[in-house]
Amino acid sequence: FQSGGDSDVAADVQLEDVKQCSETRPGTNGSRKAKKRSLWSYLHKEVRRGYQLEEQRYEKRRAKFYAFFRIPRELERFVGYGFLQCADAFLSVLTLLPVRFALAAGLLGARLVGRRRLQPAESCDLLKGLVLLGTWLLASQVDTSMLYHIVKSQSVIKLYIFFNMLEVADKLFSSFGQDILDALLWTATEPEPRRARRRLGLLAHLMLAMAYVLLHCLLVMLQATTLSVAINSQNKALLTIMMSNNFVELKGMVFKKFAKNNLFQMACSDVRERFHYVVLLLVVIVQTMREYSWRHEQLWSLLCDCLLVLVAEVLVDWVKHAFVTRFNAISWQVYREYLTSLAYDLASSKLHTAPSDHGDLVSRRLGFTPLPLAALVLRVMAWPPCSVRLALLTYVWCVTVLTASYHFAAKELVKGSLISFFFVTPAQTFCDKEISTASCHCVIITWQKMPS
Repeated sequence: FQSGGDSDVAADVQLEDVKQCSETRPGTNGSRKAKKRSLWSYLHKEVRRGYQLEEQRYEKRRAKFYAFFRIPRELERFVGYGFLQCADAFLSVLTLLPVRFALAAGLLGARLVGRRRLQPAESCDLLKGLVLLGTWLLASQVDTSMLYHIVKSQSVIKLYIFFNMLEVADKLFSSFGQDILDALLWTATEPEPRRARRRLGLLAHLMLAMAYVLLHCLLVMLQATTLSVAINSQNKALLTIMMSNNFVELKGMVFKKFAKNNLFQMACSDVRERFHYVVLLLVVIVQTMREYSWRHEQLWSLLCDCLLVLVAEVLVDWVKHAFVTRFNAISWQVYREYLTSLAYDLASSKLHTAPSDHGDLVSRRLGFTPLPLAALVLRVMAWPPCSVRLALLTYVWCVTVLTASYHFAAKELVKGSLISFFFVTPAQTFCDKEISTASCHCVIITWQKMPS
């Protein structure tokens, strides 16, 4: 070890060397030439300083930038296809279900005579028709005019809180509502040996299902009434607050960790929510135009406000999905996988041996239950006195039939442009001396890639 004095001397010598090296630079002849530093020399070096970007890192950053702006386009393709599936399930309740219900009721009368028994699909159609008919008749007893004036008399803050509570309740009802309907349908079509396992009878399940659909229909009616008050009021403060509420959703969603399955659930929820808003706004337009005797001047102002609500919803979905995929490093191609999943459900539901109705598959996949919305639409369209009611029912029936033919053509167009399916003969296997048909009947052959 060195002594304290020697170490101080060595430190001073090293400091002298450092200072001397900092004040000199290598010359052409190998000697060191001193150069005085100045502000001008520093600025000159900073201005003329060169550098080269790292290719691999900046290439990835540019790809992320491009993917960020590609997310909205891929999201809208998925949402558009899911929207058509929701429209298919909703319009089927208004057009095909009444016909199937009438046929099932006639076959039920034939069964009482002893000619034949009802098939499981016919029993399901009969129960769905009873639930829809009972909900429509009970919801028709509610006076929407009185409900509108009660809601309108409340303050803006109360209505804002009330609308948020209705949104939460609607999501909760949609989450377990299909389970209640599935329990009813399975109770009606359950094989004889397994009926001893059920705890409630068919009538109890029917009452529970009707109570659920009625409560959900009344909840959606309150949503439509609150939205109508916000749109038709002279002060647009409530409508502005309700639109800004969509942006609050970004705070709770963007910075959470999402896997692919969680993103798929969120995308399906957005599809269902967008279709729900479209139906609500149509109900608001019909109710308002009826009060104004169908004047065109009022229609244009209504359409502008409704368009603002939809545009705010779409923009929030774009920003939300763009940042969620960016923060969780999820590729934009995942939306095509989601689209394939929806197309697979559509193809498998159209087989002769389909495990469930297409509307039920949409309800489970997207969380959309069409019966409450259908009951609300029937309630809004068929409430005036009997003389006018018959004319309106005839008009609505013609419109819904035409719309059903249109949505069938649109569905075939979308199905043909997105994906081609090939239906194979179901593979049959023997298990415990019972023949079971394979649950997967649909094989995807080709995926026609959409233009980039």
